[in-house]
Amino acid sequence: MQSISQNRVRSIDILRGFDMLMIVVADQFFSKLNQGIDLDITAFLSRQFTHPEWFGFRFYDIIMPLFLFIVGLVIPFSMSKYLEINNNKKSLFIKLIKRFFILFLLGWIVQGNLLDFDLSKFKIFSNTLQAIAVGYIFTTIAYVYLKTTQRYFLFAVCLLAYSLLLTLPIIPGIGRSTLNPNTNFALYIDNLIFGSFGDGTQYTWFLSSITFTATTLSGLFAGEVIKNQKDKFKVIRMLFSFGAVALSMGLLGNTFHPIVKKIWSSTFVLFSSGICYFLMAFFYWLIDIKKKYKWAFFLKVIGMNAITAYVISHVLPFPKIAGFLLYGLAPYTTKFYDLITVVGGFALLYLLLWYMYKNKTFIKV
Repeated sequence: MQSISQNRVRSIDILRGFDMLMIVVADQFFSKLNQGIDLDITAFLSRQFTHPEWFGFRFYDIIMPLFLFIVGLVIPFSMSKYLEINNNKKSLFIKLIKRFFILFLLGWIVQGNLLDFDLSKFKIFSNTLQAIAVGYIFTTIAYVYLKTTQRYFLFAVCLLAYSLLLTLPIIPGIGRSTLNPNTNFALYIDNLIFGSFGDGTQYTWFLSSITFTATTLSGLFAGEVIKNQKDKFKVIRMLFSFGAVALSMGLLGNTFHPIVKKIWSSTFVLFSSGICYFLMAFFYWLIDIKKKYKWAFFLKVIGMNAITAYVISHVLPFPKIAGFLLYGLAPYTTKFYDLITVVGGFALLYLLLWYMYKNKTFIKV
């Protein structure tokens, strides 16, 4: 548990809260809203909170990369402070390894079915928290041991290497790897390494760790700009410039190397990182420059305990718990009852997070 630092960049916590709001309630909310109203606009919004079958991009696809982006974003702040008081590299590696295994363990609890105590359901690598673990450890090492230009070079190498791995290898019994479902080298490697303990879907994880790291590095670059640049308006210009370049390169690359979230293609990294830069620039302008942050208090409450919110929202069925309290409304709300339980479940989760915030209880991994 930790207390709040007085020098925190407000917009980072609020952006993290925004991302967590999308994860823990928005998809269910818009799905149930459309179920109740069934209009073209609600159908559109509901569809935006689902993933495309393979190619393409919807709003929901930004949620996971934004999570990794924010992890990279805070590294310059947390690591520089850590290294100021502790220059022992051995303790740093112990810290990194500890966080890596805790995140993997939480990932096993959330989506690895660890609490089922059924080995046939166990998944080794299949969760956002585990992708964060990989991106965090490699990006932190890069921040500590590499110069700025070397980190940019590493980012480019990650994108190029992964692109080549998705297009050059020959897959036994299939042929040359493509960026299509079930015929890509990343999925072949996952099946080869994890076997029956693999994800069991078209999502890939092992080789995709290369681009998970690239996404986290993109957040690191934004964090360095915010930390090192004293002119806040220049920060905005730089973030928008980074975003425009990344977005443009992602769209251009999409013409020959498609944007695919499920295999975390290099163009997906560029396109999603571009959006993340724009979001960070907007929140930084609104919160840290214009000082318009009172409206976002509820996002700050969520963002300050993001990992807690993520894990317990996946482990505990808050809408079902809300149903135990609100079941009397079912006959009167009919097709809107599911929406009410989703909102009620989020209210219960928020109440818990607010209680933790008011008591200055912040659980960090």
